[in-house]
Amino acid sequence: MGKELAENYPEAARVFEAADEALGFPLSALCFEGPEEELKLTENTQPAILTASVAACAVLTASGLKPSVVAGHSLGEYSALVAAGALDFVDAVKLVRKRGRYMQEAVPRGEGAMAAILGMPRDAVEELCRDSAQGLVVQAANLNGAGQIVIAGHTEAVERACGLAKERGARRAVSLPVSAPFHCSLMEPAALRLDADLAETPFFDFETPLYANVDARPISEATLVREALSRQVTAPVRWQEIIENMARDGVERFIEVGPGRVLTGLVKKIVKGADAASVGAPQAVQQLVEAGVV
Repeated sequence: MGKELAENYPEAARVFEAADEALGFPLSALCFEGPEEELKLTENTQPAILTASVAACAVLTASGLKPSVVAGHSLGEYSALVAAGALDFVDAVKLVRKRGRYMQEAVPRGEGAMAAILGMPRDAVEELCRDSAQGLVVQAANLNGAGQIVIAGHTEAVERACGLAKERGARRAVSLPVSAPFHCSLMEPAALRLDADLAETPFFDFETPLYANVDARPISEATLVREALSRQVTAPVRWQEIIENMARDGVERFIEVGPGRVLTGLVKKIVKGADAASVGAPQAVQQLVEAGVV
């Protein structure tokens, strides 16, 4: 993850070097070589994805491409804040490492789960969660759009919701291979621990506005960041609304920066005919250059 970028672009390599120094261990080696089991631990996954994303962003910036607005899905909000000039990368990578550990420790392994409910409207999913809870927690966690809503909570309640979803006409209900039930009330202990770190982290007024996960509206003041990042831990990611609001506000080109292209696919389904691309490898950068985007 990110290896080709680091080998081909010195600005990307410098981001990985900064992450290694900030964390005190070779995150770059973990990203480039694995082992995969260690990389999948969320306290490693989160800084790894952040670093790969910021490295790709550094390449685009060096090529002359700067965003007009930014947004990030869950963890991606931290790399979006770095891109917006509101958060220093070194502070960001330290924060997300702690965030990952706090989230993992908030719920004992095996007691929490997440699942994607496909082909069911939001109100029906919320009713499904209420009917499936039975004294436990199961809530909508990612409002992704394109007929996809991710739920999170206690494993028993999530499994019950998946079974009920199929009975109520969902196209599919798919368990997700995650290590914790993110973006639900079970993450409250993690949010409380993260608050102390956020209070000690400097934030800056934005160079470009950020559409926040918690309310899907743009913010650009440093004073609003801590609350948004704290609330984000237990609140659903309102991705569909974010993309709809960006399009409404005049955004015509969407570029997903970092490993993977899941968000690119969602954008194309949320905004029909959207100009959307993903950049996580040198070939993708070159395609943007050839297309005249950078």
